Amino acid sequence: MNGKLSLSQLSLKSSGLVTLALLAAGLLVAPSALAAPAARGVKVVADEANRRVDITIDGAPFTSYIWPTSLKKPVLYPIVDADGITVTRGYPLDLRPGERVDHPHHAGLWFNYENVNGFDFWNNSGAIKPEQRSKMGSILQTRIVSTKSGADLGELVVESVWVTGDNKQILNQTTRYVFMRRDHARVIDEVITLKALDHVVFKDAKDGLLGLRVASWLESPEEKGGIFMDASGNPTKVDAAPVGVPNPATGEYLTSEGIRGNAAWATRGRWCSLTGHTGDHTVTIALIDNPGNPGFPTYWHARGYGLFAANPLGRSIFDPKQQPLNLTLEKGQSASFRYRMVLYSHAASPEEIDAEAGSFVGEFK
Repeated sequence: MNGKLSLSQLSLKSSGLVTLALLAAGLLVAPSALAAPAARGVKVVADEANRRVDITIDGAPFTSYIWPTSLKKPVLYPIVDADGITVTRGYPLDLRPGERVDHPHHAGLWFNYENVNGFDFWNNSGAIKPEQRSKMGSILQTRIVSTKSGADLGELVVESVWVTGDNKQILNQTTRYVFMRRDHARVIDEVITLKALDHVVFKDAKDGLLGLRVASWLESPEEKGGIFMDASGNPTKVDAAPVGVPNPATGEYLTSEGIRGNAAWATRGRWCSLTGHTGDHTVTIALIDNPGNPGFPTYWHARGYGLFAANPLGRSIFDPKQQPLNLTLEKGQSASFRYRMVLYSHAASPEEIDAEAGSFVGEFK
């Protein structure tokens, strides 16, 4: 070798340099990219062997419908915004440093209730003592009815059954989820139909009905902590909002009636939003009620420690001046509930959420 390149070697070298330059400029697609294109659209993919259905948007995670043996009901978990930020608490499914570990039954987004024929479905978890388990209830996933994927929305229909602590089936549940994408937002519609298998009474109670447990940075900086009791008198200690931490609590509630912060708890409204930020990334989560739901407009069971829930069935608990609702279904009767959750990748205005609520009402009259 004399250290000089032949004409053919120069040609190969220069063409390689040109190829690298085009790749760097984004003007040429790498062969590997052509071989494995990103999954476009809203994909809903069942994986029953692993007890889950995964929902992605353009290949990026949105949420998963899961029914692990460690939980007493199916849930959507985690929930991720359009910029890849997770808005749900990790515990009890995934432990994260510095996160609260209270209320082990708060996982992702779920639907159940504290007092159905005297059984507590809401507070049930693996932490319940053996002597208390007969008083609890579980919701068991029974069947995936259908999945659909599409360019801008996907759909999942599932069936489950409510089982009491004495192993009696009292309700069949059919849930239709619709997963949508918008500009700078992601949307989940949840339409639940409950059919009674026996005489069923939802006695007025504090804990219900549609629940979401949010990430620590969406908690309220005003949270003072305290002892919270369930209907059976079981206490749960909640600490005050931490200070001086890297990712502090920044969340603030706002209802359709203009009520802000922790004052939103036990008030009624067509919608309630929660806005907070992590670093320079701001999100708003809006839960929207529907006039077709029993107990509309719902009471907001919105706590500063991170529980964000809509409970239309606790009327006399949230307002002692009211007569109990005690929603009752006779065998064979059904009740339906419709909710929309909008996950904005910005601080949404009341006018923006009002418009979304109006659209939701029009779609589900």
